[in-house]
Amino acid sequence: MAKSIQKELNRENLLNQGVALFIEQGYHGTGLQEILDAVSVPKGSFYNYFGSKEDFGAEVIQHYIDPFIVRLSTHLSKADTDALNAIRRYFDELIVELENNQFKGGCLLGNLMGEIGSTNDVCQQSLQSAIRRYRDLLQSGLAKAQQQGTVRSDKSSESMADLLINAWQGALLRMQIEKSSAPVKQCCQDLLEDYFKA
Repeated sequence: MAKSIQKELNRENLLNQGVALFIEQGYHGTGLQEILDAVSVPKGSFYNYFGSKEDFGAEVIQHYIDPFIVRLSTHLSKADTDALNAIRRYFDELIVELENNQFKGGCLLGNLMGEIGSTNDVCQQSLQSAIRRYRDLLQSGLAKAQQQGTVRSDKSSESMADLLINAWQGALLRMQIEKSSAPVKQCCQDLLEDYFKA
């Protein structure tokens, strides 16, 4: 029993370290030995947890997106919630965190899409899955807002969710080079406070 708990704890630590190092150094800039050393797991043991670096990368991607999905779901799931305001509050929280982190790192998904999105099939599929999960949740929130009459109904909730993700990812990249939250704030302002509104 204790051995399986330790194995799960090691796996979780490896994934957490993978997120941190991939954000800081990129996929190609991060070696397995560096990850293993950081969590005190012997090199030979890595393959007890993951089949390859590519498999590890794919799981890191899902591990990274899970908390964002949980947080957005929590905002949207509150009874009698104004869905558009829930989405706004969610993005407002992210912007505060980006500011507190001095705009370092941006989004692991966006970073990896640019670095390995078209060259690593295993990670590409994981990135597609993560973006789809995130998009589907935003779509359900926007559809709820349409039903509540706060979001325009002449555009599909799916197309607006895609637009929001695409604009947000671009704004995050620009935020990193400008060291300013202005691009992400403008993205939310232009879409959530203007373009999407009924």
